[in-house]
Amino acid sequence: MTEPNDARVGLYIDFDNIVISRYQQLHGRNAFQRDGIRDFDKSSRDADPEVAAKLAAATVDFNAIIDFAASFGTLVVNRAYADWSVPVNASYQRQLMSRAVDLTQLFTTTTRGTKNGADIRLAVDVVEDLFQLPDLTHVIIIAGDSDYIALAQKSKRLGRYVVGIGVAGSTSTSLAAACDEFEDYDSLPGVDKSAATAAAASAERPKTSKKAAEPAETAPDTAPEARKLTTIPMFSHTDDAQFDEPEAEDDIDPQTLATELLVRALQIGHAKGDGDEWLNTGTIKNQMRRMDPSFNEKPLGFRSFSDFLSSRSDLAELKEDGPQRLIRLRPEADSRR
Repeated sequence: MTEPNDARVGLYIDFDNIVISRYQQLHGRNAFQRDGIRDFDKSSRDADPEVAAKLAAATVDFNAIIDFAASFGTLVVNRAYADWSVPVNASYQRQLMSRAVDLTQLFTTTTRGTKNGADIRLAVDVVEDLFQLPDLTHVIIIAGDSDYIALAQKSKRLGRYVVGIGVAGSTSTSLAAACDEFEDYDSLPGVDKSAATAAAASAERPKTSKKAAEPAETAPDTAPEARKLTTIPMFSHTDDAQFDEPEAEDDIDPQTLATELLVRALQIGHAKGDGDEWLNTGTIKNQMRRMDPSFNEKPLGFRSFSDFLSSRSDLAELKEDGPQRLIRLRPEADSRR
């Protein structure tokens, strides 16, 4: 019989935040409001098939989220906060209940929905659980809202390991920095990115119109630019953020950000070393994650951290030492900075 995992995990899902963020990641800023998704009922005979297709493309895989949360330990708290009478939310009920998620009902009291109510109720419940469940070791928050920064900081001060999960483009970089670890929804194991991208492209195919019949030579000037659906790493906040203010780093290339993060981590490692210029790659990755909890090489297009390091061979040198893989910053690269 295997030994039980001593880690005990609390999972808290700001349902509207993640669902709205995913829809707008694929279909554009304010698309959720513009398409009237909150009141959209796909089972209605009058439902717009184009909107239904866009909604299907933006379906959130909560099984992938819950499975990832369970990798940290035993789930002892598993809650999702939303107004479950709303059709788009109700469509997820069976999936969530099959995973023993406690569906916390938030009644709509204003025209803005339950957004602020979810923030406050979730935060109050987390703080209450921190004191009532002293053996709770991990707090996992599914949201990208900057309103949760104080909650993440308080949880860390009380000795819990804080994990955040959000959708690229709708996540505060300040929230990511407040967590011990932050993951992009698209980078979670089990999330089918290709299926969502294909469905979204199909849903957004422009309708035939008189303009489509114009001569082919005018097409380059009149055709709308194709929507880019590539995954954006969390540490490159975009100006499509729905739940947080735009930040100054919007236009910085994510690959550049990752390279600068690697160089800083290596410089720190060399400065703290006891004369040994070679550093363990695992130590460097941990240092990078401590400096920026949202760092993840997979959204950047690399299968492993070693592949990421190999792509920066002009800045860092790698070598094998038995079972260990070591790295050091090239002197010429350090002198350029």
